[in-house]
Amino acid sequence: MAYDPNNIFARILRGEIPCKKILETPHSLAFHDIQPQAPIHALVIPKGAYVHLDDFTAKASDAEISDFTRAVGQVARQLGADADGYRILANCGANANQEVPHLHIHVFGGRRLGRMIDKPSA
Repeated sequence: MAYDPNNIFARILRGEIPCKKILETPHSLAFHDIQPQAPIHALVIPKGAYVHLDDFTAKASDAEISDFTRAVGQVARQLGADADGYRILANCGANANQEVPHLHIHVFGGRRLGRMIDKPSA
């Protein structure tokens, strides 16, 4: 999967599409998901052009990686997801069903979330 500079998150970063911002740091942006799947559902994205976590950890600077990781935790705390537990999720590639070719981490919380992955059928 190649980086598409016209993906929705790149357009949000350029200000072409509005978002309900939660947090902005030098290297990261966090905002509410427009189709929330839990009472707390936020997205955290790096400002750099990284396709997925593998691309990010291979190419990003230590400052970008540190900032992004801290932003995920800060968003969870700021939204109160840390009170009863939360889940973070990042899809990486086709088999993980990644839809947008820009690294993004979902932060889910606010209710019991259930199993992470269904067990395969016997």
